[in-house]
Amino acid sequence: MNILVVLIVVAALLLALVLLYNSLIGRRNEVDNAWSQIDVQLKRRLDLIPNLVETVKGYAAHEKATLDAVIQARNSAIGAKSSPNAQAAADSAVTGALRQLFALSEAYPDLKANQGFVSLQEELSNTESRIAYARQFYGDAVLSYNTAIQKFPASLVAGSFKFTQREYFEAEVAARTTPEVKF
Repeated sequence: MNILVVLIVVAALLLALVLLYNSLIGRRNEVDNAWSQIDVQLKRRLDLIPNLVETVKGYAAHEKATLDAVIQARNSAIGAKSSPNAQAAADSAVTGALRQLFALSEAYPDLKANQGFVSLQEELSNTESRIAYARQFYGDAVLSYNTAIQKFPASLVAGSFKFTQREYFEAEVAARTTPEVKF
């Protein structure tokens, strides 16, 4: 009888351990998925930049410094590490360069009237909104995961199986707002 009770208690503890471990795996995978969504949207934005630069070149060819800054920021973002801090820094550089480019468009009424430019501005604005949503989703997933691995008794399981905290994607203040698009 005593052996049966001990076996039931051990089985219950093992079941609790398995359920806790699986819960942590699920949360970690949710963080990875959320990061993937940010990455997809950042790459989408980077893919739009060459078309935007080519459109602007036709109207503002002598504004080479601004166009070069946009291309340089894009290239730096493409080469950035895939960590939240590195991507946040690259994102800030791209956002700043795009702001300069959009400010430049104010000086060229023909460029502002170009349907290709207007369309690309809309796409970039929509992408910025998607990036903001993906950042929020990622932040929520990181908060949930980090909290889960810090709580007892999950912290015992997390420590034993090398679950580590994830870092937040923290963009600089200038990059936290969606660029203003004027037509």
